[in-house]
Amino acid sequence: MQSSAKIFSGTGSQYLAEKIAEKFGAPLGKVTIQKFSDGEIQPIFNESIRGDVVFLVQSTCAPTDNIMELLLMIDAARRASAEKVIAVMPYYGYARQDRKDKPRVAIGSKLVANMLTAAGADRVITMDLHAPQIQGYFDIPVDHLDSSAIFIPYIEQLNLENLTFAAPDVGSANRIREIASYFNAEMVICDKHRKRANEIASMVVIGDVTNRNVVLIDDICDTGGTLTKSAGLLIDKGAKSVRALCTHPVFSGKAYENIQNSVLEEMVVCDTIPVKQQIDKVKVLSVANLFAVAIRNAFEHQSITSLFIHSQRRDK
Repeated sequence: MQSSAKIFSGTGSQYLAEKIAEKFGAPLGKVTIQKFSDGEIQPIFNESIRGDVVFLVQSTCAPTDNIMELLLMIDAARRASAEKVIAVMPYYGYARQDRKDKPRVAIGSKLVANMLTAAGADRVITMDLHAPQIQGYFDIPVDHLDSSAIFIPYIEQLNLENLTFAAPDVGSANRIREIASYFNAEMVICDKHRKRANEIASMVVIGDVTNRNVVLIDDICDTGGTLTKSAGLLIDKGAKSVRALCTHPVFSGKAYENIQNSVLEEMVVCDTIPVKQQIDKVKVLSVANLFAVAIRNAFEHQSITSLFIHSQRRDK
């Protein structure tokens, strides 16, 4: 008997899982997430998954409950005799805790990897980890998708002249360099220094942006402080326009206010996390088709290399 691919969703990513299932060409599986009065979670699959390859779509935004829900869904699928259980995590929370950068702190991204493996996940499909080396925290395969497959076509249709790409910090330089190379464009770096999390003490621009149309690219927009301050500094240094492209719209604190009141032309984000408030400057691009293709290729044991376009140099 040949196994089937079945896609289920946790409560945190229902909106996206429905679109992924539609692009995949199969109905979204039926699962009930029951909650006890004290908040305890109990997932129940409402259909047989014995011998099937089960894909569980759940981003870990508002992380605690969603992570626990995903772990329990993995365990339930295992106990229901699924052939394989694959965690589809468009946004992998706790990825910013990827090292001991000060004494006596946790490495949250490693802990989450351990929990997913211990729960019984056979594979993880995710997008734009805060640090690509987090893949090394797993002892199971990780398919690490790249938002450049979404953003590059969008940038191309803008037809911007004097295009320059900007990294909002030194850590993003490699990602931005690859995209700049694709467009044969220049790049600059906004070097920042933090006093503490979510608070920037100082920032300088490394490179010339005079009369350039600048595209800032980052993986996470939390409060919007880094991107909006970078945009303001780039305009002060002579940039003609600045727009930001960001994969994961965490948008906490005063993020919406910061973005709307900034000099940014627009903030383009993916729907890995639901955008809770509609404002003029925020535009959402869907990752549903990209994940649907990745899920199909994983199920059919095909390569996902075709989903990566950022390393293909564009001819002028």
